[in-house]
Amino acid sequence: MAYSREEIFKILEEVKDPEIPVLSLVDLGVITEVTIEDSNVLVKMTPTFVGCPAMDYMRQEVENALMLQGLTPRVEITFEKPWSSELISEKGKAALKKYGLAPPPSNKIFTDLEILETAICPRCNGTHTELKSPFGPTLCRSLYYCHSCQEAFEQFKPL
Repeated sequence: MAYSREEIFKILEEVKDPEIPVLSLVDLGVITEVTIEDSNVLVKMTPTFVGCPAMDYMRQEVENALMLQGLTPRVEITFEKPWSSELISEKGKAALKKYGLAPPPSNKIFTDLEILETAICPRCNGTHTELKSPFGPTLCRSLYYCHSCQEAFEQFKPL
């Protein structure tokens, strides 16, 4: 059976980010290219950060998902096109918020990093928030505190 690009992307939507299991690699925007020739599928992935410790795991999960469909995958980690938080889909941003992580603001709306001092709280939508640390549990997240609901939360960094 021959697969279309759309069908391959649908298969890959089932592969979740190991750190945020409600977010698919497709919605995260790390799947940057899919090429199909017969049953051979080339998938190019771009990490959110150089040295991302989850890349080998994600590569294996992509390969497994495609092999389960009888396909022969080849997965390349590439930096041809740098990853940007703009690549996170709207569906992905909604999943982040539902999971309790503030999605990144568009990196097109600011020219100064001052906007990172505050974030919209994913729990109460409050804007009375404060950056507690630009360094979260992973390189792509920062820590904030919401003075409205008195909860700490993380935000994906806009890149």
